[in-house]
Amino acid sequence: MIFELSPRWLSWDEVDPARHPFDSESAAELVRSLDAARRVPCRPQVPFADPVMGAWSWDEARPWADAMSQALAEHYGSWAVGWRWAHDEGDFDGGPVGSWCCPRDSVTTPEETLPRVVAALREWRGWLETLAGWFEAYPLDLTSVADQRILWERAARNLILQVTDRTGCGSGWYGHCRLVLTWFLDHWGVEEGLAEELLDEAIGGRFESWTGPDIVLVDDVAERLARSLRPDDAAPPAAEPLLDHLEHWLAVRGTVPWQECPDDGGGPVTPSRDGVAADIRAFDGALNPTRAAGLLAALELMRADAARGAPLDFALLRGWQQHVLGTPQPPPFRTQPAFAKSGRERYGIAPDTRARLDACLSESTRAASPPLPLTARAARAYLDVCFFHPFDDGNARAALLTALYVLAREGVGLDGVSLLRRVTFQADEPKDPMILIRYIDIHLTQTRRNAAKPRCEGESAD
Repeated sequence: MIFELSPRWLSWDEVDPARHPFDSESAAELVRSLDAARRVPCRPQVPFADPVMGAWSWDEARPWADAMSQALAEHYGSWAVGWRWAHDEGDFDGGPVGSWCCPRDSVTTPEETLPRVVAALREWRGWLETLAGWFEAYPLDLTSVADQRILWERAARNLILQVTDRTGCGSGWYGHCRLVLTWFLDHWGVEEGLAEELLDEAIGGRFESWTGPDIVLVDDVAERLARSLRPDDAAPPAAEPLLDHLEHWLAVRGTVPWQECPDDGGGPVTPSRDGVAADIRAFDGALNPTRAAGLLAALELMRADAARGAPLDFALLRGWQQHVLGTPQPPPFRTQPAFAKSGRERYGIAPDTRARLDACLSESTRAASPPLPLTARAARAYLDVCFFHPFDDGNARAALLTALYVLAREGVGLDGVSLLRRVTFQADEPKDPMILIRYIDIHLTQTRRNAAKPRCEGESAD
């Protein structure tokens, strides 16, 4: 599986220290034992402004940091990805971590980098434990909210002030503040979606980067939040009927304005470098060399299939997936409901699920009706694989190969895929498909721009 590597979307259940054991004393030994720890890229000895530094940071250091996040999450749980939520304009704006900044600044040599990872992980965990203590310091009950509004207000005020102190109110600090308040409300039983709505109303966009809120604003936000709570705001019982997020996706799929996305219209393009293979070597290779080798083999097969114009269906995907997973035979279509995003999404299974996937994938061709831009067809096929979730493992990699196949079948390659990997999309979020289309378009635009540049004598593609 692959975790969402941004800590911005973590739920309280995912970070609650009471639910996720952590031994701080053994953290250093654990970090050193990971495959990623043996593959720390060394920073080039050039000025920060040198283009070589920028390329190294983007192509080597950042994928390595992503691989370390993935490895830590696989061992400790998804809460661990927060070790990179640094102050100011670090990896993720406005976080509480001071021991780490960003790959360009914090990745130097293995001897210096790994202790920074350990310190940042311990710092993040300590912050979560501190938050849990503050949450428990206010034993609140939604059923008695009318009598406890002063306590709810005091708790919210204290948390805002603690976050401003911890983050320093740098770039984007309010994002972490809002998440902490969401966790607090979730901890005391407020339904998560409603908590987000109440915070939107209470904060109202009044927190700003690089600006600490004055006490009048803090008090007003806390008061608004406390007064908006009602006894019936509690989360629904856990025994509700299970949702089928595959059906949610298919409903969303039919409403997305695919035809309105920009049509690249540039025709085939050969990238100046094999950015896909480079990313696999940097990220997957840091996680596990065998994983990288399997994905590179799948990439080579995918490109051969695209060159011969093979129909895109599950049978084609499973041939690639055999290499991705390193199985003796092509893996079968799953036979049980599948889960993703720490169980928040469930994808059902029925006798016709595979046939429905094949029908969706068949719409990825240029000749399909209605005609759609290439980027829209690639994004839709990517999301089809994500939410049909055909395999027991490796579906994120299968989705990436699918999108690249749709592009490659029409002679289009990419010299980067960083925006298409280490991310997740929500099955029931209508905006996500357009975001993915934009990401593909960004990479394609950059690829065309780089391909048009004259190559220096002696320079070769990666």
